[in-house]
Amino acid sequence: MEKSERWVSMEEICNHLGASRDTVKKMVKTQNMPAYKFDRKWKFKISEVDEWMHSQNCITNEESEADENA
Repeated sequence: MEKSERWVSMEEICNHLGASRDTVKKMVKTQNMPAYKFDRKWKFKISEVDEWMHSQNCITNEESEADENA
């Protein structure tokens, strides 16, 4: 059975991306960054956000590998 990925908060995704809350909200609204709103709180799946970032050419493979090795 496949373990499902946990949802992360706005604070956690901001830390993961090294971006401010305002920047993440702007990317969700204007660039269709994958995010889900439960009640009044935004939730994210890190794998979806990372895949989206790669597809948008926001980060390079070298940056991704450096993050994984850190």
